[in-house]
Amino acid sequence: MAALLISSFEEFATYNGKELGVSEYLKITQEQINLFADATLDHQWIHTDPKRAATETQFKSTIAHGYLTLSLVPHLWDQIAEFRNIKMMINYGIEKFKFNQPVLVNNEVRLLAKLHSIANLRGITKFEVDVTLEIKDNPKPAFNGLLVFLYHFHPASGSPS
Repeated sequence: MAALLISSFEEFATYNGKELGVSEYLKITQEQINLFADATLDHQWIHTDPKRAATETQFKSTIAHGYLTLSLVPHLWDQIAEFRNIKMMINYGIEKFKFNQPVLVNNEVRLLAKLHSIANLRGITKFEVDVTLEIKDNPKPAFNGLLVFLYHFHPASGSPS
């Protein structure tokens, strides 16, 4: 799948209100869950103990940390859009975000993105993206929300100052 190639504010603004694309599916493994638990010091058994989770939860398996699924956004986002001529990108905020459905170990997930809004803030591109993390073969998404980013395009890209 080819990512959108974006080189300027004006180019990106043409997608305002439109779907930007969808990433490939990514399988969530127990190893990923365990590494995330180690990185965040969150070793709750529902994530890290497959035997106990199989017998003591309605899911019958471990589940990914909600924040693990959120942390996948940069990897999946890079499959949707490739930004060129940028000096810097900043994660600016998360709004109207909700975890809807747990992601079980070995589920496959993918990101859908739609450009909600875009603005030029004195040469800095601020954009809000509606994101949904789909779980393969599950009608209910893992999460949905509004992510806010700041992109600093190089002046040569034609970004208004």
